[in-house]
Amino acid sequence: MGAFLGSGVEGVARVGRFQRWLGSTVTVGRTYLPGDDWHEIEGPRRMLTAWARWKAADPRRMLVINVPMMAPNEAALPVPVLDSLLRGGAAGAFDGHYRTLAGRLVSVGAGDSVIVLGWEMNGETYSGRCAPDPAAWKAYWRRIVTTMRAVPGTRFRFDFAPTRGRDAIPWTECYPGDDVVDIIGSDSYDQPAGMSFEEFVNEPYGLRAQAEFAAAHGKPISFPEWGLFRNSDNPEYIQGMYDWIMSHDVVYQSITDYCPHGVWACGRNPRSSGTYRDLFGGVTAPPPAPRTPDTTTTSTPTPAPSATPSPTRSATPAATPAPGAPSTAASPGKPSPTMPAKPGRPAPSRPPATARTSARASSGVVPSPATPRVTAASSATVREMS
Repeated sequence: MGAFLGSGVEGVARVGRFQRWLGSTVTVGRTYLPGDDWHEIEGPRRMLTAWARWKAADPRRMLVINVPMMAPNEAALPVPVLDSLLRGGAAGAFDGHYRTLAGRLVSVGAGDSVIVLGWEMNGETYSGRCAPDPAAWKAYWRRIVTTMRAVPGTRFRFDFAPTRGRDAIPWTECYPGDDVVDIIGSDSYDQPAGMSFEEFVNEPYGLRAQAEFAAAHGKPISFPEWGLFRNSDNPEYIQGMYDWIMSHDVVYQSITDYCPHGVWACGRNPRSSGTYRDLFGGVTAPPPAPRTPDTTTTSTPTPAPSATPSPTRSATPAATPAPGAPSTAASPGKPSPTMPAKPGRPAPSRPPATARTSARASSGVVPSPATPRVTAASSATVREMS
């Protein structure tokens, strides 16, 4: 269980406060690499070091990193340009950047991270999207995975995480192959307006389709991003996601915790906040298994998986955020911009790359401690290819 609380050192600092507010063990650290230019995609050292230290402090923890497939990642690149860039990536034009990233992750002790590569590729928000040329996109994904796995000391798991539903292209048309995918993810927000949770389950390419596709390919599932969106304060969605997560083989799940999606750093959703604490609160992850020295092999032990919350519920749910919890208003430093969206199916709002990461400077709302409960321009990319 985790939550996205900020990409850089500020996100690391908030994990403990979120955990005390919830009364549960947080075992998933979530961050996004900035994607304004290729230097950022190689991994800002300060950011990677901060998260690696958090992870190293407890063997139960996992680090999940969203990694862009293109720079600039949030620019409206013309389709012919993007098409050319995807083909260049498939031919190896950007291998060096991902080799550098893998080496940096190993050097800070995060060579076993979960990599959410090219997330929401079935939509239209990011430059690393699939629709212009699915064949080139899949070849490029395979190239990146092969390049990163070849770096000594890596044990990455790669998470294929489209948005729930069809969006601009059916996400099944972008699947690059079982040998280069370890987890089938889904970014699942409460949208569009007026839909019931049952409709989210049964819509084309929805939650049921994700679970069935994963089972058919022998993969577990994940929810790298989930949260509220188009239906305001909606505790029924929180309940639906909890029930779905608890009844499926979920490697990890992390709520997006800023307005309008969140339950701690966003005070607009008091009923959902209470439901989230009731369902996900009061759960202590089991202690790590003792390690037995192995004198016959030098292989590194497999990391302990993230603890999925058990149905144990906290005795006294809080209906509203605790005193001292973050303000109900979104900070000017942590905007929730409207992203380009397919008509009738808006993309979730999320901070742009510069707001999601604190590699250059800490940005966004820094929640005050809550009361604890007991217990890049396209031309630069073209030059990179040449």
